[in-house]
Amino acid sequence: MLIWIVFIGIAVISYIVQARLKSKFEKYSELPLASGMTGRDVAEKMLRDNGIYDVTVTSTPGMLTDHYNPTNKTVNLSEGVYGTCSVAAAAVAAHECGHAVQHARAYGPLQMRSALVPVVQFSSSIVSWVLLAGILMVNSFPQLLLIGICLFAMTTLFSLITLPVEIDASRRALVWLSSAGITNAFNHRQATDALRSAAYTYVVAALGSLATLIYYVMIYMNRRE
Repeated sequence: MLIWIVFIGIAVISYIVQARLKSKFEKYSELPLASGMTGRDVAEKMLRDNGIYDVTVTSTPGMLTDHYNPTNKTVNLSEGVYGTCSVAAAAVAAHECGHAVQHARAYGPLQMRSALVPVVQFSSSIVSWVLLAGILMVNSFPQLLLIGICLFAMTTLFSLITLPVEIDASRRALVWLSSAGITNAFNHRQATDALRSAAYTYVVAALGSLATLIYYVMIYMNRRE
C-alpha cells in the first residue's frame, strides 16, 4: 500500500513540476534580452568563449526538445529557443552548450552517461516484457524477474547519473551568462529560476525510477519459496 502511495505522490509531483516548467518557460520567453541575442547567438558565443569550434548549433522541431548530441557534436535548439531573443531562450541555449563544454572537458559523469546509452537502449527495448513475464512466473521461475530487475536497474542508474550532469550544465551556463554579460542583475534571477525548474524534472524522474525499481525488488523478495 505504501509503495502505491509513493507512486501516486510522484505522479502528482511530476505533473506539477512539468506544468510549472512550461508556465515559467512561457513567462520568461516574454522577457527580452537587452543585447537582442537569439538562442542561436547565445549558443554560438558560449561555444566560442569556451574555445569550442567543432560543435554546430541547429534548430529542431517541437517545444522543450532542446538537447546536445555528443555523437555528431550538435547543440539542437527547439524552434522557440533557436530564433527567439528572451531570457528563457538564453538560459536553455547556454544549458545545452554546458553539455558541449562538459564533453570538451571530458566531464566524468557525462562520459559515464554516454557509455550507458547503448546499454539503456537495449534494456528499454525488452525490459517491460521481461518484467511482465517475470512477475507472472515469479514463483516458478524467479530468475526471470531478477533479470528484469537488473535490466531496469540500468535505466535507474542512468537517471541517477543524469542528475549531476544536468545540474553541472546549468551551473556552467549560469556562470557564463553572468560573466559574459548576457544576463544582468534582474534577469539573471529569472534564468536561474528557469533552469532550476528544469532540473526538478530530472529529480522527479530519478525518484520515480528508483521507486519502481524498489517495487520490483519487493515483489521478488516476497515471492513464495
